[in-house]
Amino acid sequence: MLAHLQAAKHCTGYGIEIEDDRVLASTKNGINVIQHDMNSGLGLFPDGAFDTVLCLSALQMMENVEGVLKDIARVGGEAIVSFPNFAFWTHRLSLLCGRMPVSKSLPYEWYDTPNLRCATIGDFSELANHVGLRVLDCVALKDGKPVHFLPNLRGSLAVFRLGK
Repeated sequence: MLAHLQAAKHCTGYGIEIEDDRVLASTKNGINVIQHDMNSGLGLFPDGAFDTVLCLSALQMMENVEGVLKDIARVGGEAIVSFPNFAFWTHRLSLLCGRMPVSKSLPYEWYDTPNLRCATIGDFSELANHVGLRVLDCVALKDGKPVHFLPNLRGSLAVFRLGK
């Protein structure tokens, strides 16, 4: 995403990655990347360092989601956050059948998933409000396309635009 934004919008930015191989791959692709564990916070950046902070399909892997959200709000004017929507109808059906969901947005088995948290659109809206963030926009996606009718039920991925 950062490479696309740099090429299409001529913006600058930094990626944060913990895995050695992904840091190397990002660097080889001309992406500014800092090797860092977001669970330890974003203290390496000053308040208001960025116009927008992206946290795409990573929040569900964080140990302290509330703390990470507060740090994202501190360093950026706005934030774009995405995560798998656990309330997606196929996920609900899997649970109803006594199984943990496995899908495009949740591609791991329960025993090998990097995901520590499961959230729904409604749950995340409440958390954003709890940490003092405003939901500026929210879209549910299914196969990359917006879902307008019953988005919490029919969208497999949630994307939020947040402000202070």
